[in-house]
Amino acid sequence: MVIDLSRALAGPHAAMMLGDQGARVIKIEAPGHGDDTRGWGPPFVQPAVGERESTYFLSCNRNKESVTLDLKSAEGGALLTRLLGHADVLVENFRTGVLDRLGFSMSRLQEINPRLVVLSITGFGHDGPEGGRSGYDQIAQGEGGLMSLTGPSMDEPTKVGVPIADLLAGMYGAYGVVAALHERERTGRGQIVRTSLLAGIVGVHAFQATRYTVAGEVPSVAGRHHPSICPYGLFNAADGMVQIAVGSESLWRAFAPAFGLDRPEWATNADRVTERDAVVAAVEGAFAAFDRVTLMQRLAELGTPAGQVRNLAEVYTWEQTRSQGLLIDVEHASLGTLTLPGPPLRYDDQPPTVHRAPPTLGQHNESVRQWLDSVETSPAP
Repeated sequence: MVIDLSRALAGPHAAMMLGDQGARVIKIEAPGHGDDTRGWGPPFVQPAVGERESTYFLSCNRNKESVTLDLKSAEGGALLTRLLGHADVLVENFRTGVLDRLGFSMSRLQEINPRLVVLSITGFGHDGPEGGRSGYDQIAQGEGGLMSLTGPSMDEPTKVGVPIADLLAGMYGAYGVVAALHERERTGRGQIVRTSLLAGIVGVHAFQATRYTVAGEVPSVAGRHHPSICPYGLFNAADGMVQIAVGSESLWRAFAPAFGLDRPEWATNADRVTERDAVVAAVEGAFAAFDRVTLMQRLAELGTPAGQVRNLAEVYTWEQTRSQGLLIDVEHASLGTLTLPGPPLRYDDQPPTVHRAPPTLGQHNESVRQWLDSVETSPAP
């Protein structure tokens, strides 16, 4: 069982990932207004009867139950203590020190339940010279260097179009929880798993990081094209744009002659990266003779990896998306049948999972209390 004390996105995303894999997740929310994301909009969806629902909240809280608790009250603290005694995992993303002030320091949590795995997500880390800073996604994208790599030019640092720092911290956090639960099988004890929005961003710098740490280069924006592979990026055709990824010399040897680009000075990827502007111009000149459909067909014949740039309406009406289980239908307590983005994992030997809709605020107040009373009064096996 997972107790989700988090709000906004990083922690809720981690808890939702655990719920997708079958964990029971009980989300603790403040009475009256709940998770901050319940108020993040528009867009909102208004049921026939009841409070409006935020599409933001719906995106990151499937497969959870909602219980409202005032954690500053004696009653709320007592009920949380009871829940923690039965839990496997606690997810929290308070600023450093908040849990301590509520009476749930890490040492206290381990006293309540020595087997408890605690996932703590912060903005910039719980310690260090700036460990107390609050963290929001776009700030972390900037501070973590991602915005210096994204966008059309260095004069226009650009954020990723989704809250990627939050999402990455949530994914790393869920991964750490699973590892800690596995370790608990050996030791019998839980532990504290820590990550941050900053760590999530730095953790995916990949080859851009080693360009600096090893080669001493400071990477900058590459716009529509890959900084280390050429041609690899977004190109104009006669009536639209097409992406290609000529990611190996064998791909280049098939691609180049078909478009009149087989030049000795571009024989290797290193040569082409050095002369990227000339290569890009030559590719676009060749593509200008083709409409997008014909060009995509020709690229497929050559075995050149290629694709288009879809908007989200095109993505979610694409049969390939649904075929991969990336859309799910759920029954919401006030909105009825909803279609939501689904989990990104599938298991060949298991039937499709039946998912639960994100909860309304306090929807499970009574059922969770009744369950807690029953397990605490039942005789031990």
